[in-house]
Amino acid sequence: MAFRFLIVEDDAELREIITDYFHEKSQGEIIIDSAENGSLGQDKCMDNEYDAVLLDVMLPEVNGYSICRELRRKSDVPIVFLTARNTEGDILKGYQLGCDDYISKPFSLAELYAKLNALVRRAKGTVRNELITAGMISLNPYRYTVFVNTEEITLAPLEFALLKVLMENKGRLIDRDTLIIKVWGYDFDGNDRVVDNHIKKLRKALKDGACQIKTVIKKGYMLGE
Repeated sequence: MAFRFLIVEDDAELREIITDYFHEKSQGEIIIDSAENGSLGQDKCMDNEYDAVLLDVMLPEVNGYSICRELRRKSDVPIVFLTARNTEGDILKGYQLGCDDYISKPFSLAELYAKLNALVRRAKGTVRNELITAGMISLNPYRYTVFVNTEEITLAPLEFALLKVLMENKGRLIDRDTLIIKVWGYDFDGNDRVVDNHIKKLRKALKDGACQIKTVIKKGYMLGE
């Protein structure tokens, strides 16, 4: 199922990064429209039907709060604020105006992608109970849940994304470069040690299930049964 998102953001580089990441992760199933200022963004919101709207707060001409307020008068479309304004008052104002989530800059592309997809699928009624299982671990990519045996495990977005890739490729070696591309995107500017650090966090969170993640020295990781 293809979805159409609108990004209203005055930072051209950030618009491009988000657009490229969403296109790659969705394999072209998410179509991104964009606006570089609040006035254009508001016009597009009112004239078109989108599956989700991503708003910066501080925009030229019309701010994100005003766009959210006007859009909520005509639509229940999922709205997510993406902004450097992250005081409690700013966040509460966003929710009071009807936004569905509030993500502070700097942010994880994997987290943004996961949250928007979850919001859209819930709004469209396409959330499924489809589980991926491997040994004692069960993961539902649509409900964003993980269980080890019968215990629900809370994972941060990056650890969830890593586990999802490993479970989708259980029994196969996944090298660090592949994990970086699938979780952080092609634009990632760090080194592959970041994968090892987050695998360590993932193992700790999985408790008894940690033993299923196997390290292949100098190559990558593999999830076993």
